[in-house]
Amino acid sequence: MKKASFTAAFSAAAVVVLLLLAEAKVSMAVTCSPTQLSSCVSAITSSSPPSKLCCSKIKEQKPCLCQYLKNPNLKKFINTPNARKVASTCGTPFPKC
Repeated sequence: MKKASFTAAFSAAAVVVLLLLAEAKVSMAVTCSPTQLSSCVSAITSSSPPSKLCCSKIKEQKPCLCQYLKNPNLKKFINTPNARKVASTCGTPFPKC
């Protein structure tokens, strides 16, 4: 009987841990906001190197880049050779959407 209650308690604890991990993942999700990339404008529109802030924002917004590329107003700024160069310099591969 003790083995069955231990197994039940272990299973319940495992479910709680999984739920907590799932919740942590949701709370750490990035909010997609193209304005977060404003620190990259000069690097994207010129040949100047990206700043550390720009690179950190590109890495932060990486999950959103395909969404931005689907937006015709943003695509003309993001889908450029300079934007690809900035992404590469920052160590963030340009997405294949």
